[in-house]
Amino acid sequence: MAMRFSILGSGSSGNAAILITENTRVLIDAGFSARRLGQMLAAAGESLERIDAIFLTHEHNDHAAGLDGLKKFPHIRVFANAATSRTLQAGLGYRPDWHIFQTGARFIFRDLQIESFTVPHDAQEPVGFRFTSGHEGDLINPRRSLVWLTDLGHAPQNIRECLRECDAAAVESNHCAQLLQADTKRPWAIKQRIAGRHGHLSNEAARELLASVANPRWRRIYLTHLSRDCNSRATVEHTLADLRTALAPCEFFVVEPDASTPFYELS
Repeated sequence: MAMRFSILGSGSSGNAAILITENTRVLIDAGFSARRLGQMLAAAGESLERIDAIFLTHEHNDHAAGLDGLKKFPHIRVFANAATSRTLQAGLGYRPDWHIFQTGARFIFRDLQIESFTVPHDAQEPVGFRFTSGHEGDLINPRRSLVWLTDLGHAPQNIRECLRECDAAAVESNHCAQLLQADTKRPWAIKQRIAGRHGHLSNEAARELLASVANPRWRRIYLTHLSRDCNSRATVEHTLADLRTALAPCEFFVVEPDASTPFYELS
């Protein structure tokens, strides 16, 4: 087994996923209360007691809300860059077991190799991650990698390169540009923020990003962080229909707001 991966929840109300290797269990983001995270993990046959670490992309509540409630689990290490940890620590009543990395650094945690990379979003110092485990040429534990890429307004070249060298990726497809502009619930300033270069990827931008990656080796792409009001599974699937055909046999998996996904094994 190289990796097992499941998205526990994805959307404006919260984001979190679990990644399991032979020797490690980690959460990627923790955007739900600790109680809710515990329930989600239990539904997946896991528990907070078994989690070794959390990797945080940035400080926004829908990615880090669970941190304060995790003081009951002091064994969990929390990986974040200095700007993210500093911002979150100011609102916490305890000090987590912070492990600070420099954005852009590559480092190892147990049998995981982690690469962080900067993303353009309106947070202190947001990042994406590429997680790699296993060994090249090993039939029992082959080398596999996963990219976690949410909350970005556009995709610079470094992100495209990270995506090319992975087997699976969770990529933001937040909104339909037309539905966002027609939305009557959001004021103009909020719409501009969402659609801006430090906001969120539209379906069209997600499609352009994926189509621009040369010779990917993807097995599965998750489309995530869908807006409940300004997007839908059908809209995402329609926008990416030609790309799905061109990139077969890669599987495209649209994650609806707050839905979980079954475990997927990258072996």
